[in-house]
Parts: sequence; C-alpha cells; structure tokens
Amino acid sequence: MGLIADLTTSQLLLALCMFVGATLYTSVGHAGASAYIAAMALFGIPAATMRPTALVLNILVASFGAIRFTRAGLFRWRGCWPFVVGAVPFAFLGGYLQLPGHIHKTIIGIVLLIAAARLLWPKPLGVLADWKDPPITLAIPAGAVIGFLSGLTGTGGGIFLTPLLLFMAWSETKTASGISVVFILANSVAGLLGNYASLKSLPTELPLYMVAVMAGALLGTQIGIHKFAKEHLLKALGVVLVIAGAKLIGVY
Repeated sequence: MGLIADLTTSQLLLALCMFVGATLYTSVGHAGASAYIAAMALFGIPAATMRPTALVLNILVASFGAIRFTRAGLFRWRGCWPFVVGAVPFAFLGGYLQLPGHIHKTIIGIVLLIAAARLLWPKPLGVLADWKDPPITLAIPAGAVIGFLSGLTGTGGGIFLTPLLLFMAWSETKTASGISVVFILANSVAGLLGNYASLKSLPTELPLYMVAVMAGALLGTQIGIHKFAKEHLLKALGVVLVIAGAKLIGVY
C-alpha cells in the first residue's frame, strides 16, 4: 500500500504506456524495449536510467514470450542460433561502452525512428513461399551488428532481425516472431551484463513497470499466437516512436 500511495500520476501513466507498448510489441514477437524507451523519453526519464530499465523489462517480457512462442511450435533453433552467436559478444560490448550523453541520446533516437519506420511501413512485411534457413556466414555477422546496436541502446534488436528474416525469406512470418523473441532475450541479457554497474540507476518504481509489461505480455502473446495484431494500433505506436525519437535527437 505504501508503494502505491507514493506513486505519482506521471509514474502511473508511464506504466500504462508500457503496458500498451508491451501488448503491441509482444503480439509481433518483440519485447517492447523501443516502446519503453520512447515512453520514458516522453516522460523525461534520464538517459542513464532508460537503458538498464528497458533491458530489465525486455528480459522479463522476452523470457515469457520465448516460452509461449516455443510451446506454440513457432520457434526454429536453426533459424536463430547463428544470429545469437554473432550478437551476444557484441551486445555485451555495446552494453559496456559508455558514450557521452548527447551522443547516446542521438543514437537511441535514430533507433527509435528506425523502429517507427518499421511500424509505419505502408505494406505488411511478407515472406516468399520458398523460404529457407539463413546462411551461417551471413547470419553471424548480421547478428553481430544488431547485437552491438542493441547493447549500445538498451533495445533487443527485434526491430532489425524480424524485417531481415522476412525480407531475405529466411523464415515464415509467425516463426520469425518466435525466433526474434529468443534472440531479443539473449541480446538483452548480454547487454545488461556488459553494463552491470548501470543497475544502480534503476528506478524505485521498477516493480510497477514490471507488472505493467507482464500484463501486456500476457495479452500480446495471446494475440500474436492466435490472432493478428491490429494494424492501426501498431501505426499509432509508430507515431509515438517518431515523436520520442525526434525529441531525443533534438528536433524539438
């Protein structure tokens, strides 16, 4: 009761935004880090707090999502492990690096704008009928690049991996979601371990945010496994990411 009484309106609204972000992102096999970062940016959370908070929430949501998508038969280890092998050491390195505040915020802003472009894409991402597993020689370096960006920004990398899997016909659509959520989990753990000291910057209201995103994950994975996410809601989330990304890179 004491914790609830001490919460401010802005913290409760931020938790609500995280719930919505988790619901929409988990419906497409992501863990929602870019949505959490966007919400925190809009509510004026310090950049030093954003990365560890987003990674902790990502690990929680991705763990749950990985279990649900795997149990539903929507995961292929062969389509995932080469990306993970490339990503994990570089996600650790990205998490370890400490960039000047303005540079870090700019990079995060650019990543949010890329995520927004993915959500606002005018046509759904499809996949060719004759998809095949990704070549190991291409998947490992691709994973390394995505992993480094993930650790550096506090995101999981799903916004990059899922489109890559579909554009290159390396997976069918729903299995791409299962592959991505496992990849996100590995990346988020590595990124947080690389910047373990940042855990001291975690907010005191983190338990509230954890409850909010888990509630969103429960709903979102149900939608993702059994139904299709509402496209107009994903577009609305894309607009939010544009606003937050523009704020972080100093457009306004």
